[in-house]
Amino acid sequence: MTGSRADTRTETRTVTWIEAGFAEIARSGVEGVRVEVLAKNLGVTKGGFYRRFRDRAALLEAMLESWREGRIAAIEQQTSLGGTNARERLKALIALYSERMNTEGMGIELAIRQWARSDEVAATAVAGVDAARLKNVGQLYRATGLKAEEADAQAFLFYCFIFGQSLLFLERGPRKRAQLVAKSAEKLIEEDSA
Repeated sequence: MTGSRADTRTETRTVTWIEAGFAEIARSGVEGVRVEVLAKNLGVTKGGFYRRFRDRAALLEAMLESWREGRIAAIEQQTSLGGTNARERLKALIALYSERMNTEGMGIELAIRQWARSDEVAATAVAGVDAARLKNVGQLYRATGLKAEEADAQAFLFYCFIFGQSLLFLERGPRKRAQLVAKSAEKLIEEDSA
């Protein structure tokens, strides 16, 4: 086997362990990410794990790095204007995060944030993601005509809304929820706020 093919297979297997770690962290938090559990979930032996990671801490570090890089790349892609204006991009972002519920993604987000409350490395990863999210959305608000300080405040409110609405269980039903989200979104991007 050539070196590059072997490297690709090793990388694929490494990613498989990281993805298994994400699935488990979404289910049971960082405490549930244990080598034995992941090996069982993958239907493999622990030996495969130790060929890729020196220990559990190395896996957790790789998970944080993968999460951080993925979230930053996602927000950079999601906020690029690509032929739309800033208000349209903001509307698209709100729709993206409020119209479809990615329960595993939210589970991962919440678990990593909980982990960050007691782990400095996790806290640094979360802070980096938050900074990138606020910076990119703040740039969209600046493009609508807001001054820097106002744009930053709107970006903060935007993310409070995005995460907050995903955590609320409303008794009103899906149609009423959609109407409430739409009305709230209008407030976040109304013309006279510029």
